[in-house]
Amino acid sequence: MATEFEECQPDIIPERMDGDADDDDLSDQQIRQLLSDAENRLRARPTEHAPKGKLVSVSGFPRIDPGSVPQPYIKSTGGVACIDSPQRPAPQGKDLACGPRLVEDPVRVKERLKKGKKATAGSDWFDLPRTNLTPQLKRDLQLLRLRSVLDPKRHYKKNTSKASQFPEFSQVGTIVEGSTEFYSARLPKRQRKNTFVDEVLAEEKDTGYFGRKYSDIQVSKTSGRRAFYKKLKEKRSHAGKRH
Repeated sequence: MATEFEECQPDIIPERMDGDADDDDLSDQQIRQLLSDAENRLRARPTEHAPKGKLVSVSGFPRIDPGSVPQPYIKSTGGVACIDSPQRPAPQGKDLACGPRLVEDPVRVKERLKKGKKATAGSDWFDLPRTNLTPQLKRDLQLLRLRSVLDPKRHYKKNTSKASQFPEFSQVGTIVEGSTEFYSARLPKRQRKNTFVDEVLAEEKDTGYFGRKYSDIQVSKTSGRRAFYKKLKEKRSHAGKRH
């Protein structure tokens, strides 16, 4: 079409040049007439078509093997669409596809998976049971992690592991003292406590370490503030009265 339009342009241009000598624009009627004449000339020319039955070979394109293509399972028989019987689903599969589906509760699934975990750590770890994390045991384990703060004169190895705070497998036992340690390592009943937290609190009553440490921290925090200068004035006033 682009080639034919270019061939028509020489026919249109002379008509425009044969008009008025002035450079005035053409009127709407003249433009419509020129366009209709060009369309008539285009329609009058015979269009070139490839002869019927002649195949045009396109060279340069490689043949691509599509492989195994699934055959359509719907066939037309006598103008009626029918499903190919060999490709129909089995009755069992049809029942599974159309029947009700079982939807499991995610909470129950999680509980079942949790129960399915190993109950012990294995024979290599003396069959330690899974940790039953009670609030009391949780406090004791946290206290063990912070044991370096309890006594400033004892130094422990830092725990730099990225594992969980609480062990996955553990067991709490009771130390049974031998008869030979009755007088050397035996604690009287008054000093025996049920948990680590009770032992720490009982020791704090005797030493008062945490109370002193807390007061030192508060002094350093309030240094330079109003309460600090107020106490300082009170000390100076008491000292002046004594003199």
